[in-house]
Amino acid sequence: MKSGLYGQQKGRRRILPVAALLLCAALFSALGVWQVQRLAWKRALIAHVNEVSTANPIEARLLPMAPNPRDLADLEYRHVWALGRFEPQGTTLVSALTERGAGYWVMVPLRMGDGRAVWINRGYVPLGSTALAEAARTPMGEVAITGLLRKTEPKGRFLQANVPTQDRWYARDIAAMSATRGVKGQAAWFIDAQGPEIPGNPIPGLTVVQFPNSHLQYALTWFAMALLSLFAIWLVWRRAP
Repeated sequence: MKSGLYGQQKGRRRILPVAALLLCAALFSALGVWQVQRLAWKRALIAHVNEVSTANPIEARLLPMAPNPRDLADLEYRHVWALGRFEPQGTTLVSALTERGAGYWVMVPLRMGDGRAVWINRGYVPLGSTALAEAARTPMGEVAITGLLRKTEPKGRFLQANVPTQDRWYARDIAAMSATRGVKGQAAWFIDAQGPEIPGNPIPGLTVVQFPNSHLQYALTWFAMALLSLFAIWLVWRRAP
């Protein structure tokens, strides 16, 4: 009788730690699977960028102003060029964190010959810059811009949403900037300008086109943690008093 009661007590003492370890093993396994999925996504992104960024530039006027999401994803990081005139009154400074430090992206609408507009990221300026100063330095007359096509950023940045009413911008949301600045007929994407660095002008060419890929290491780490959790379950079951 005592032996049976002792066995029941021993089993109950095992339940809580075993359940906790099973939960940990399931969580670690799920995180490992997620990292494997992220690995596939990152490899596809790197292959896509390597392919399209080396293709010949295409004229912006030949592209749809509002492509569907799949087509836009295929076009992102493609070299494009546009001919037109800047509209400096639309200059918008968007918060940026780059290899040069914290500052702003200088976003300016470019009106092309067919009347449509495309926003241009002219480049980076350091903190302390103002939209008025950058608008004053915007080239006048017809200009040719070559750069990388980028998708709009309507969801804002993590923990920091745009505040258009206060002219505070943390993400390059083309629709919101156009509505605030009164820009009509704009493309749903923008161009990250490329080119030589000219003193006194925004610094172009800081688009990140090389992406770290540590997802395999992360996946192996999470799967190893899951295995350790299972091993711990075996130890608890074997050594429980």
